[in-house]
Parts: sequence; structure tokens; C-alpha cells
Amino acid sequence: MHIPVLQKEVLEYLDPKPNENFIDATIGEGGHSLAILEKTAPNGRILGIDWNEEVIKNTKYKNRIIPACDNFVNLKEITVKQKFKNISGILFDLGMSSWHLESSGRGFSFLKKEPLDMRYNPQNPISAEKILNYWSREEIEKILREFGEERFSKEISEKIIETRKIEPIKNTFQLVEIVKRAMSSRYLYQKINPATRTFQALRIAVNNELNNLEESLPQALEVLERDGRMAIISFHSLEDRIVKNFFKNQAQEGKIKILTKKPVVPAGNEVKINPRSRSAKLRAAVKICQIL
Repeated sequence: MHIPVLQKEVLEYLDPKPNENFIDATIGEGGHSLAILEKTAPNGRILGIDWNEEVIKNTKYKNRIIPACDNFVNLKEITVKQKFKNISGILFDLGMSSWHLESSGRGFSFLKKEPLDMRYNPQNPISAEKILNYWSREEIEKILREFGEERFSKEISEKIIETRKIEPIKNTFQLVEIVKRAMSSRYLYQKINPATRTFQALRIAVNNELNNLEESLPQALEVLERDGRMAIISFHSLEDRIVKNFFKNQAQEGKIKILTKKPVVPAGNEVKINPRSRSAKLRAAVKICQIL
């Protein structure tokens, strides 16, 4: 079961009121949206965006949610297409849903033997398998270094090239073994699995996550009503840096007021109940002037 991260804090910063409209740019299984709907009854609506059609189908929709199977990089276009206006708040939850890890069968988790797909949308022409088997060593090293902040990016990329000369790299367990062989033994017994950063980096590259986030934030601010609020939950430093810099720049231009001086993180009891929340960071802002 997917547990919404920082749900209490999301409601606090978005401050939904009766009959207001919101966008959930990453609706997933709808946990945050259902909580917002309770606050916006009787007539408030949510435009729920998700790139994955199967996730959209699994969401517990109510009649006040408008589902849109699309990428949030097209956020403004989606709002126009759906004629969705008077937007009081927008939420981005950039974490993967439990469905992706446990049920998708697409290789997001290193704990299961699955094909190395990692695409949120099957129509995406790039998969993790294609990157690992056809991209150059330099390109793979760059992905691991920049998107995974992996200190063994050179060694892992070399092992990938070495392995694929013998046999294609097809499944998650193959990749985990490659990572382990490339690392110094003293790094194999850290708190996090040694393959964590490699899997993260490939997922980001496959789905173009960072560029999509950078392109979508200005659109989100544009479609918000004055006094509308944005709340963004990120799960690693690269995402958080993009959000932090965007908010800082927009605040300097007098377009927003930042509501979170520092990122809000889960309390200890939430991390205990939901360990996946441990790296979550929430930043929020309110729009204070119309953008021409």
C-alpha cells in the first residue's frame, strides 16, 4: 500500500479550502489528492496528472478528480486542454509510488529480478537496458556520476562495458552484481544498498526527470492564481537543488514568497512507519503577483 509522504505538512502548506481547485502533478495512487478533496468539498476539483496509464487506472478516483495521462512537463498544455482554471494550489510529489517498485515489473527495484526497463511510460523509446547495452562508457559514467552522485561511476561503467561484451545486461540482478564487483569491498556493507545510486541514476536518465522538473516549475507558477500555493516533495539532492534555486530566483524577482526557509523533512515516527520517506524534503511557496 502506498503511504503519502508528509501528508499533514502538505495540507498545512497548500491550505486547501472548500470549493478550491488544485493540481496534483504526480497523482500516482492518489493519497495526497484524496486528502485534499476532503478539504475542498463540496465542489473543489483536482486535475490529477500521471505519465503512467496503469497508475492512473489504479488511483481511487472520485467524481471531483479529472485524470490526465501525461507528463507534467506539459503542465500548461494539459490545463488548457482540460479547461482547468482558478487553480489555488499545485503539488509535485517526485517519489515513486509503491506500484512502481512492487507491481510494475519494470526493474525499478534492485530487490527483485526484473527486466531493466525503468520507464514510467512504455511509449518512451529509451530504457535502462538500451543505455546499459548500447551507450558508450563515457555516457554511462556521466549518468552515474551526475545523476547518482556515485563515487565509483568510472569503475561501474567499465564493468558494464566488460560484462556486455560477454553477454547482454538484461535484468536487475545482473546489474546489482556488476555494481558489487566494481566497488571496493568496504563500501558493500553501508546502510544503503550499493546499487541504490546506480538504479537512481538510470531511472532519472531514462525518464529525463531533472529536465522535466526544470521545465515544469515555471509553467506551474504561471497557471497558479495569485495567492496560489506550490508544494514540492523531492527525494534526492539534485531535485531539491532545482526546486531551491527556482524558488530563490522567483522570490528575488518578487513573484513568490517562500514559505519554507529550510526544507521540511519527515518526523521520526513517520520514517519509522514508512522508511521510504526518510529522504523526502518539502519546499513550499505562495505566488504574490500575476505573471505577464
